[in-house]
Amino acid sequence: MHSNLWIFIWRRKLSFLLVVSGLVLLGLWTWAILIDTTAPQPPGALSSTERLQQQQQQATGYQQVHIIQKLIAQANRVLRAERLRDNAVEKAPSPVQRLGNVRFLRPTQAKKAPLPMSESYLFEQERLKILEQQQRQRNAGMEELNNAEDERMLSSAERQTQYEHELQRMGVPVVAGIGPDGPRAPAERLVHIDLKGAPPKISFLKQLLPMLRALGATGLLIEYEDMFPYSGALQPLAAHNAYKEEELRDFLECAALHGLSVMPLVQTFGHMEFVLKLSGFEQLRELTESPQSICPSQPQSMALLEQMLTQVIELHLQCLGHATQTSAAPSAPIRFTHIHIGCDEVQRMGECSVCRQRLRSELFLSHVVSLAHFIRRQWPQLGVVIWDDQLRSMSLSELQHSQVGSYVEPMVWVYASDIYHFIQPQLWDTYAKVFPSAWAASAFKGAFGESLLVPPLQHHLENNIRWLAVIAKEGGRFAKGLRGLALTGWQRYDHFAVLCELLPVGIPSLMTSLSTVAKGYFSTNPRDNELLRVLQCIFQPDSRRSGRPWLELHPNAHHSQLFAVCSYPGHMVFKYALRLFDKLAEIRIYLEKTRDQSAWLSDYNVRHNFSSPLRVRELTVRTPVLIEELRAMAREAQQLLWEVYDEYTVTEFVEQHIYPTIAALQRQLAIGETLLQRRTWPQRPLPLALKLQEDMGLVTNQQEQQQ
Repeated sequence: MHSNLWIFIWRRKLSFLLVVSGLVLLGLWTWAILIDTTAPQPPGALSSTERLQQQQQQATGYQQVHIIQKLIAQANRVLRAERLRDNAVEKAPSPVQRLGNVRFLRPTQAKKAPLPMSESYLFEQERLKILEQQQRQRNAGMEELNNAEDERMLSSAERQTQYEHELQRMGVPVVAGIGPDGPRAPAERLVHIDLKGAPPKISFLKQLLPMLRALGATGLLIEYEDMFPYSGALQPLAAHNAYKEEELRDFLECAALHGLSVMPLVQTFGHMEFVLKLSGFEQLRELTESPQSICPSQPQSMALLEQMLTQVIELHLQCLGHATQTSAAPSAPIRFTHIHIGCDEVQRMGECSVCRQRLRSELFLSHVVSLAHFIRRQWPQLGVVIWDDQLRSMSLSELQHSQVGSYVEPMVWVYASDIYHFIQPQLWDTYAKVFPSAWAASAFKGAFGESLLVPPLQHHLENNIRWLAVIAKEGGRFAKGLRGLALTGWQRYDHFAVLCELLPVGIPSLMTSLSTVAKGYFSTNPRDNELLRVLQCIFQPDSRRSGRPWLELHPNAHHSQLFAVCSYPGHMVFKYALRLFDKLAEIRIYLEKTRDQSAWLSDYNVRHNFSSPLRVRELTVRTPVLIEELRAMAREAQQLLWEVYDEYTVTEFVEQHIYPTIAALQRQLAIGETLLQRRTWPQRPLPLALKLQEDMGLVTNQQEQQQ
């Protein structure tokens, strides 16, 4: 034990000498100071000699302190060097360790083995990532604070300019006057649910309700058409896949639980195809060959419409809290204050023998007032809403003379960006003189094409933002103002039309426009905009002004890549629709290139069965692969859409969007097979096709000579 101690002291002799020397000098310096401070001072002033001696002593003390500091620093450096050398010696393999498997052990006390040097760097990359993320968050927080401070110092005009610049970066339409300091949002924000021939499952619709409420919706505008469970003599009006009364009651009560009002929509003039197409109701048509419009001059027409309105209104009133003989009172009453009776796009009016004796405007206004009077007499608590398009061409005197303003409220609908192109200021003035209040209607899908697959989000957002400006400007004309805005989402253009964009595919457009309308402007700050949270988007926005915008609508007006990382109800259908859209566009270009732009699969080659087999094989080699890809996408559509729709809607979607392209590919493949079967070909010139000659009226030289 003693020998080990002496060896340790000898190896660190220089360090000990430096430390001892430093301690001795420190002791001498301390003793000198104590002697100097404890010496008695004479009562008189110090002489010049004594003052000089005192200054010399202070200088000596300062010099000693400096020397001690240098010695301590040198000692620390020596100790550090000794420690590093000892570590190196411990790491170097000793001769004993080089003996291989021979091991010499000596008993030692149990100690925790030190970690290898390399282990201190374990998870170093993860640690650096965490530090980098923390630093980024600090920077973002500081950037946000700086932005907030900058905005606080800006004037209102400067804030608006900065806001519009950010909108341009994001691809969001800029409308003058709409911004954080602009007008207030509309009081009512209704979301239109169109059920025409494609009813979403009630379970899916119920999942949307909390999202709609969270983003600012105040109610629903439900257009049932043939999906309402009509009964009795009206039972044929209901489609075979219409909702059951219990399902509908459950949905309405769920809407009430989320604080949403309900405005049912029942068509009562135009768009009556779902009724007038049926046997037993065709005699009520305005024209025999068209089931679009009902004839208002027939007494049976009003009786039918009154029965339809009664069944729809009574079911909704039962959900207000009134128990009936067949159902108990609901757990939560709904807000049911208005009913919408349609009356838009009455394309065939005043054409039957009886109706021709009256003016079209008189026919329309008389029919609307009669229906509204019936509703007011039966249910005086309900207001009546109609679409406004049939009123636009009428004069102020015609409207005032009919007293239609005392019975209904118009819902002014325009889905384009230029609203004043359709509703001029003088028309707003006319409406304000006739109606105490009115509604407005925009669109989030089903307005820019009869059979689109994905709605153009940017166009719909611009339509809604421009409506905010119009409501703020024109609302003051009306005695009771504009009540609110309905965001329509059409499922079909009419009863006979194919499907528009599906509801799950239109959800990003709906939620973006709804959050904008509810706030009164589009919020460029992702922390103020509820869109990311409600749609459950896995996205970390960059709060820097110079960073990448969190929403970008420039590359594709249909959608933003943001919504591809969200997980809202129906998000898989939306992502599938984007892939299908791209695949169909790819195949469309492929078919156009092989059929219309190639020189070997053109109509001329097909008519004359004259082409190069080598080229035909090259042009059709991808066709079987594309057919199989579309078949796989059809099966995928069936799996995904089954969560939202019934089998009939799923089948219609596949037949409308996928099957025609498969058929076109199969026709191209069959044409190629026909061209490949030929082994010999005629000499040129090829004869003129007889059918083409007859259709075009062409005459050959031989025929001219014969004539």
